[in-house]
Amino acid sequence: MFDKLMSGLDEVDAFLDGKTDGYKVNLPTDVDVRSIRKRLKMTQVRFSDTFGFSLDAVKHWEGGRRTPESSARAFLTVIARNPAAVI
Repeated sequence: MFDKLMSGLDEVDAFLDGKTDGYKVNLPTDVDVRSIRKRLKMTQVRFSDTFGFSLDAVKHWEGGRRTPESSARAFLTVIARNPAAVI
């Protein structure tokens, strides 16, 4: 397990050093913020406070008035898959 983790970290280092051959970042075009929040049994206030989003942003995303930027979509994807890692 350790060797596998180290190999993954070596790949991250290479990517951060600009060696992007063979790597492609795929982000979802749509993120259902409301379903993520509801699955975590959080209010909009608690969700925004816990993960560092503005309350207005959460309200706008859920209301369909705005779409999260790519960095927020990446963060929301991690939250959806492993909220404990973020918390």
